Amino acid sequence: MKRSRLGRRSGLPREAEEILWLANGLAESGSRAEDAGWENPLLRALEALLQAGDEEVLTSTLDHLYNTNQRAYDVLADCIETSAEQLLTPAGEVLLLAVPVLAWSRFSIPASAIPAKVLNNLRVHLQAHVLAQGVKLGLADALFSPDQLPQGYCETARFTAAMIETTLAEGVLQIDQETLPETTRFLSDVRYILAAVEVRPGQPVFRWQEKDGSKEQAGEQWRAQGGACLLPLLAGCAMELVLPDAYFSACRQADRASRPYSVRASAAFLSTTLDVAPGELRAVVAPFYDRQIEEYRIGFTTTKGKNVVHGVVWPLLGPEDDSADVPGQIDAALKDSGITRIEHLDNRFSLEYCDDCGAPMYPSPDGDAVHAELPEDKAEQMPRHLH
Repeated sequence: MKRSRLGRRSGLPREAEEILWLANGLAESGSRAEDAGWENPLLRALEALLQAGDEEVLTSTLDHLYNTNQRAYDVLADCIETSAEQLLTPAGEVLLLAVPVLAWSRFSIPASAIPAKVLNNLRVHLQAHVLAQGVKLGLADALFSPDQLPQGYCETARFTAAMIETTLAEGVLQIDQETLPETTRFLSDVRYILAAVEVRPGQPVFRWQEKDGSKEQAGEQWRAQGGACLLPLLAGCAMELVLPDAYFSACRQADRASRPYSVRASAAFLSTTLDVAPGELRAVVAPFYDRQIEEYRIGFTTTKGKNVVHGVVWPLLGPEDDSADVPGQIDAALKDSGITRIEHLDNRFSLEYCDDCGAPMYPSPDGDAVHAELPEDKAEQMPRHLH
């Protein structure tokens, strides 16, 4: 009698099992020599999956490792990101970069094509303050909102591949604006410029890798000179630049920087809109849960009232959980914004959203999750969603 074929114990596809084995081996490696024996076949397997567009195998393997082996999860995530943002060329590799810009405005934050003059200025300042001498640079001619970025590892790899020829020619990749998703309006948000550089073996990529450079100095110069260069793109916006870096790393840095920035933007917005000093505002902070804590939300009121007039979501990132001192970070951002009246609630709120407009519900001084509503006479021309 023919035996029934048993399912694989992990419940994962065959391609995922191979990646799982290689990632676990690399995580347990005890030497650089052994690393290469695990890493090279792992990178080849990942490259094949990225080229085939098999996002599901990548994400299911990561999900499995996240619950079973955190060290192997970190190793695999790093290898997948490297494979998606860095592709081989005849002379070396091309590395995809992100150039994040934090912005806030009472009106719409642009996400649009970048004029040739601005692109030329960007190239000059990126090569002067961010990149090492002699590095070839390609640019995409769009100011992207977060929902217009490549979604997932496979799309990122395809975008990197599209940048190879542009980078080697030190040119500009033309982006068809009609193909990009519509951007949701927020009070504060991140905008991205995407670029790529040629990476030659053994050569520095960034200015801070050179002996006379430092990351702090590069950041200061980029914020000053790059900020002036980007002013024409973000008319009517306040902005703050994040140091450009490899694509996934820069996006994570922007996610972290956007949380305190959104608090500062909210304080400035409410001060000008309600004609009150930051010290006349109150912040109500509470955790919001799904199966576990997912984010903190901050409801803003004036000290003279209890109506929540604005709110900010502070999402948890990476390894943050109940044990992280996120409330302390929120307090620091609020106090830095001039808000000293801060109330923390112990309530275990669920992730509630408005049924009509989809906006998050925010904690009130009374301990309820409510809709944030500006006074009617102050709400004209405001974005529908206040981030």
